Amino acid sequence: MARTVWDSSVGKKTVMAVSGLIMLMYLVVHMIGNLKIFFGPGEFNHYAHWLRTLGEPFMHYEWTLWLIRVVLVVAVIAHATSAYQLSRRDIKARPTKYVHKKPRSSYATRTMRWGGIILGLFIVWHLLDLTTGTVHSGGFQEGRPYQNVVDTFSTWYGNVIYILAVLALGLHIRHGFWSAAQTLGAGNRTRDRALKATADILALLLTVGFLAVPVGVMTGVVS
Repeated sequence: MARTVWDSSVGKKTVMAVSGLIMLMYLVVHMIGNLKIFFGPGEFNHYAHWLRTLGEPFMHYEWTLWLIRVVLVVAVIAHATSAYQLSRRDIKARPTKYVHKKPRSSYATRTMRWGGIILGLFIVWHLLDLTTGTVHSGGFQEGRPYQNVVDTFSTWYGNVIYILAVLALGLHIRHGFWSAAQTLGAGNRTRDRALKATADILALLLTVGFLAVPVGVMTGVVS
């Protein structure tokens, strides 16, 4: 049964929608946590430590955080796999390109595929930079996330990579939220306008929220 659902285009779109919404919920929480950096190193570092003790004493140190990571990894893999397979299926169904591009297709719609690739590469870089410290610009300091963030956004390339990824994320969310709503049957004639407005607001808030951190470091508000 599960295999039959997965093999269908509707099943793959549903997997894309659900996994996308899981990642969206994480991004909202992640953005709110990031903004704690404006309250100083003590507040931000305490928040980072709290994430690792979440669920104690029932859960051991970092168990809840690792559980969240596993769920996110599964969501990312499911999202990327279903998107790739749907794309390949669409190409096979239309082996020749359209003579004329669809005039009403938005920029976000046309760049969803490349946006997904950019975000996938960014996730790898982001983890290697601020989680493992493998590609970190300055001396990575375990247990001092505030200083590590400041170090990253004190470099031109750290800012460029992050800003480009966040802009791609905004476009991806704007189109993805709308598509997920349609796939899951939330859209109809009366709700379409509200769903489109929600997609625009979510994309704008997340874009501005995530960009606030590098802008804060570049302007000296965070130092």
